[in-house]
Amino acid sequence: MPDFSTLTERQRQIYDFIRQRIDGRGFPPTVREIGENFAIKSPNGVMCHLKALEKKGLIHRDTFSARAIQLVDPPARSNEVRLLGRVAAGQPIAAVEEMDERLNLSELFVDPNHFALKVRGQSMIEDHIDDGDYVIIRRQETATVGERVVAMIDGEATLKRYHRERGQIRLDPANGAMQPIYVAPDKDVQILGVLVGVLRKC
Repeated sequence: MPDFSTLTERQRQIYDFIRQRIDGRGFPPTVREIGENFAIKSPNGVMCHLKALEKKGLIHRDTFSARAIQLVDPPARSNEVRLLGRVAAGQPIAAVEEMDERLNLSELFVDPNHFALKVRGQSMIEDHIDDGDYVIIRRQETATVGERVVAMIDGEATLKRYHRERGQIRLDPANGAMQPIYVAPDKDVQILGVLVGVLRKC
């Protein structure tokens, strides 16, 4: 662990600024950015602080690159993604950085009762679930009408919308070119879980 006991207040502030930038956007600030943030007019003034941090074993610098500041104790990889603001899906809104929050992917998807499946086919395309997407399923044996479920029918799994009709189960595709699947009461069917998320790597 780094020893911060020998740092001046300004050195600690600069170190924290570097760490925040690396953690928040994945790469360090430039000498100019550090100077602007702390109102240090001369690049040499910034360099003095960086040399002190390097001498005290907290950072490593590559003198051939403006951004090559590396933390000796880099931040651990996180399951969080920076949440910058909102984006319109209807009328445009101002594209501004509104938030300083983080979206914890672990809280969304990492749960003992969750599992992932890779989608094959386009039966759910009108729900924006495409071939090759990954769906996150919460394991449960029951479902509410209208929920998207993974159902096992005679040993084969399918992702559909769950309905009940005249004493039988109806599994609806989200694709106008396909027909619903009707499951008679005497047929072997099992609800494996309910859809809680969709992942797509563009």
